[in-house]
Amino acid sequence: YMRHEEFFRINRILKDHNKKLFVNPRNAAAGTLRRIYSTPVKDAELNFFAYGWGFGEIMNFNSQYGVLMFLKDSEFMVHEDVRLCRSVNELLETFRDFEFRRSGLDHDIDGVVYKVDRLDWQARMGVRSTTPRWAIAHKFPAEQATTILEGIDIQVGRTGALSPVARLRPVTVGGVVVSNATLHNEDYIAGRGASGEPIREGRDLRVGDTVTVYRAGDVIPKVIDVDLAARPKDAVPYVFPEICPVCGSPAVREAGEAVRRCTGGLICAAQVAERLKHFVSRSALDIEGLGTKQIEAFHAEGLIGTPADVFRLADHQEALLRRDAKGKATNQKSVDNLLAAIEARRASELHRFIFALGIRHVGETTAKLLARHYGSWDAFQAAMTAAAADEAVRAELIGIDGVGETLANAVIAFFADAHNADALTRLMAEVSPLDAVQPTAGTSPVAGKTVVFTGKLERMSRDEAKARAEALGAKVSGSVSAKTDLLVAGPGAGSKLKKASELGIETLSEDEWLSLVGDA
Repeated sequence: YMRHEEFFRINRILKDHNKKLFVNPRNAAAGTLRRIYSTPVKDAELNFFAYGWGFGEIMNFNSQYGVLMFLKDSEFMVHEDVRLCRSVNELLETFRDFEFRRSGLDHDIDGVVYKVDRLDWQARMGVRSTTPRWAIAHKFPAEQATTILEGIDIQVGRTGALSPVARLRPVTVGGVVVSNATLHNEDYIAGRGASGEPIREGRDLRVGDTVTVYRAGDVIPKVIDVDLAARPKDAVPYVFPEICPVCGSPAVREAGEAVRRCTGGLICAAQVAERLKHFVSRSALDIEGLGTKQIEAFHAEGLIGTPADVFRLADHQEALLRRDAKGKATNQKSVDNLLAAIEARRASELHRFIFALGIRHVGETTAKLLARHYGSWDAFQAAMTAAAADEAVRAELIGIDGVGETLANAVIAFFADAHNADALTRLMAEVSPLDAVQPTAGTSPVAGKTVVFTGKLERMSRDEAKARAEALGAKVSGSVSAKTDLLVAGPGAGSKLKKASELGIETLSEDEWLSLVGDA
């Protein structure tokens, strides 16, 4: 993090050299780590608080607080206000104390984080794809400001979602100048919630309105309310477009969806560029040197229009040498480095490749589930193509623990689309995704078997049981089929147990399962 004093010092230097100033210490700290400072600033100072640890064994500790005190005794910097609370009231008292002292700290904070102290409880509660279940943030109330809504623009994302953005008369909110803010979707503009309930007491938003703005989490600007008394007499209700502003294709809103989406698919320039950015992004193929600006420039020049074109950039070396994404002269070395980075991704990990395709509802965690279940790209593609007409194949997809009807429909629709099929054919001529690496299970008696858990488990949580089975090389499914090898049934088991009995599938009690895998 960057202290306030250092932040002001850095901005004074930048101002003296007529350079763009940082808007807050958070951005300045990020800029320091990414080394985006201009020449005048070479010695920016960052500070560090230890609050956790990565890989490795914590010797003889059973609590988060104990580890932090050990780190502090080992001369790591630990925040002096870390506290061990033993009741909800103590947590809330700590929160209110921080809120009161917030302005006197030498660094920015936007709230506190409550964590379960016992490490064994942390392990039992587990983590989601990006956040732990054993920690939760309690944010301070956001600062607010009033300004004029000067316009509403529509942005089209890589999935075709039409996202409204408020263009605001610039106003300072929490020390940051805000000129744009998210408006979420057409219902939010109309004063309706996701289920049709009124928000802002049903008040809609119109161009020319006086609106209240805040920064959610002290970061994302949002419009929270409107002053009807100050509404111009000529203000008219905003009509959300039903035609994509980029390609002119119909923009439809499916039943139960809050978002309206362009149906243009790969013919929509906005989606093509955004899909390509996603394709090469860090969590997807992670092609170093091919960032947002490069993608936009290469797409504008007609060098890339589909994912396959990324791997054909070597055919355009003359154009690549002519200039880079910012219009500056480039050199052969930088071009060679980019092409080498692209070449290295022809054989990417299967889950990264699946995620890179940008299939709706398929995030990183789901991509890993699909990769592990099907094992190879050929098996995955064949199954997804067949699933549109083969109910058994579709049932197998939905049977994957963590895959539901909505996700399955999205994946099947992606492979059934002719434009996508053509793009995939061209792409597969350029790449060879690696087969998924299956967990090493040694001589586990359940390695390679498909296991279903049903009923109430009494000696472990359902997540613990699934994690243990997968660690031993088993595939965990959410439904019983002819491909199921084992059903583990606890008290209260119902339809799954009945179906397993009809299919002659081996059924185990929780104790029998634990005995089988060696945990009895």
